[in-house]
Amino acid sequence: MNIEQIDTRHGTANQYNFSHGNCLPYTGVPFGMNYFAPQTTDQKGSWWFHPEDVVFQGYRLTHQPSPWMGDFSSLLLTPVSGTFEELSLFHAQSSYRPQESRFAPTHLTIKQLRYQITSTLIPSMYGGILTIDYTKDNSGLLLTLPGKYQITQVDPHHLAFQVINFSGSEDDQFTFYGVLHCEQPLQGSLEEQGEDGHILLSFGNIKQQVIRLGTSFISSEQAMLNLQREQGQTAVDYLANSTQLWQSYFDRLKVEHEDIEQTKTFYHNLYRVFLFPQTFYERNENKQAIHYDTFHKEVRSGVLYTNNGFWDTYKTVYPLFSLIATEKYEEMLEGFLNSYRETGFLPKWLSPDERGLMPGTLIDAVIADAAVKDIRTDLLPEFLEAMIKGATVQSENPNYGRQGTTDYLKYGYLPNDYHESVNHTLDYAYSDFCISQVAKTLGKTEITEHYMQQALNYRRLFDKHEGLMRSKDRNGAFRESFDPYRWGTDYAEGSAWQSSFAVYQDFGGLIAQYGGPDIFEKKLIQLFNQAPVFQVGGYGFEIHEMSEMAALEYGQMAISNQPSFHYPFLFSYIGKPEMAQPVLKQLMTQAFTSSPTGYPGDEDNGSMAGWYIFNSLGFYPVTPGSGQYVIGMPLVKSAEIKLSSGEKLFITADPSLPQQQFIQEIIRDQKEHSALYFEYADLTNGGTIHYQLGVVPHPKTYTKEEIPFSLT
Repeated sequence: MNIEQIDTRHGTANQYNFSHGNCLPYTGVPFGMNYFAPQTTDQKGSWWFHPEDVVFQGYRLTHQPSPWMGDFSSLLLTPVSGTFEELSLFHAQSSYRPQESRFAPTHLTIKQLRYQITSTLIPSMYGGILTIDYTKDNSGLLLTLPGKYQITQVDPHHLAFQVINFSGSEDDQFTFYGVLHCEQPLQGSLEEQGEDGHILLSFGNIKQQVIRLGTSFISSEQAMLNLQREQGQTAVDYLANSTQLWQSYFDRLKVEHEDIEQTKTFYHNLYRVFLFPQTFYERNENKQAIHYDTFHKEVRSGVLYTNNGFWDTYKTVYPLFSLIATEKYEEMLEGFLNSYRETGFLPKWLSPDERGLMPGTLIDAVIADAAVKDIRTDLLPEFLEAMIKGATVQSENPNYGRQGTTDYLKYGYLPNDYHESVNHTLDYAYSDFCISQVAKTLGKTEITEHYMQQALNYRRLFDKHEGLMRSKDRNGAFRESFDPYRWGTDYAEGSAWQSSFAVYQDFGGLIAQYGGPDIFEKKLIQLFNQAPVFQVGGYGFEIHEMSEMAALEYGQMAISNQPSFHYPFLFSYIGKPEMAQPVLKQLMTQAFTSSPTGYPGDEDNGSMAGWYIFNSLGFYPVTPGSGQYVIGMPLVKSAEIKLSSGEKLFITADPSLPQQQFIQEIIRDQKEHSALYFEYADLTNGGTIHYQLGVVPHPKTYTKEEIPFSLT
């Protein structure tokens, strides 16, 4: 699909997604340093855009990965005409028609009805170009710089500014630098500083203004250098460059569905996947990579990336990059290792630096997945050192490393005087498996065996009576008054139902804990077929994840949030994939749409978008670090995947109509494929996969070798 056919608003206001704004209509280049989006209100904090609003306040330069994290280094550009009694966004805002505007990954075009101004903003990696067509006198631009700011007019065509605003940073003076170049000269002079500035730039009675923007996290000089590198480009050049870059990523996955709306949905999700993590490094005068280290408050050499929560993205984003964007995956790994070198711990949630949110240290899975796929093997020795440090050393700063490291090593689980102790324990056990996988690739036998054994610690919290994971105190006793529907306290963004099956490394062992496949199957049926009820529990109020699960009505399988992403695939571990296939197809066709109703819940940094892409293709990375992709249920009619290996993988599914909800047979390179998974090494060889679909299930008996990976 052509990149110009994508509308970035898709998914911003899901009928089930009560969090509105997790899917902002970002415009920028893939993995850009800056993004731009329309701002429709300044009265709702981080929820500053809604697709149904008809008010336009300006083009927001943003680094907000989600409303929960907040924004940093933001500013607003608002084309205006005329004079104002008061200089504020309220007095300058204008109505606009969203349906007549252009929201594309490459550019934004908006007509402000109050002023009859039409403008187009085209971003680049470090800046962008804004073309404004005026129809009235007193043409201008309102520049809004929230937080501490300083602005200086360099000459009649250039303005330099600095702004300090962030929702969290190690550096309380973390500064964003920018330079504006105006083709038509400024009228008057400017030199201001203070808090929350609204600066009116006046251009006289002109009909068109072209403004180029250069930005930097390094310095004003670097911002000017970034601007000068694009100074000779016209708006046509900016757009052509952005289009070419986006199209190069889109062309890596060419798909066709029976329903064109499903194709639109697929490509919107593909666009979302290539937004994060964001570039956080620049090129100096010698074109060497440099970045600002907020921890030591100095400029350092090397690449760096930000705006990524590994609790969300390890599940889908990086396993996808390993197939179709290995070159970026390799560079990102280098950037994450630079984070470790500067802070002493691997990152968990970067925005712009470590925020210390969510359980576990699940970047371990990103590293392990790279290790078993031979990606950046040169970095693995230092990564192993970093992973072991995170697993054994308690940081003095709670933002870094594991919570309760010492107690976890002492008890084999995290006691329940720690918040969300069940999720921490399960994630630590999975991370220990990931450590063992990296050690195994390096031939470290003793380390491999040690962490492989620790990966079984999940068993310590399994309550065979309830068939769910429960927290324990320091004496080894389960918490009393257990309610499996109670959210919070011991569980992160869920109840025991959403948290008890995060045993990615050992589903075979988990099944044995239940007493065998038959009992496990009954538990899964209970999980899916019961009502989506919940108790607000430790939260004390209804959070949006509860609302979204209840609204969608898929039992306790809350597809609206990451912990439930793998739930349908659990049937494959008992050799009954046919029980999951209709569920997967229904989720793709009912919970994801190409209209602005969009996503079923949190689309965090591309994670939910990645879920949709994988499942459309018919396989999913249940256990990053294993090298396997478990077969699900395809939605595409055909797909051509341009792999990073240089090969191409061709997928067909026939017939692919709504009534075909089961896989009858899989043919891989002209031979029957009997295993319930594909291996990464096999997929990267390219070739063909054909799914023969049917309207009734076709149960089969599978050997142990045909069941997906499990430690035991």
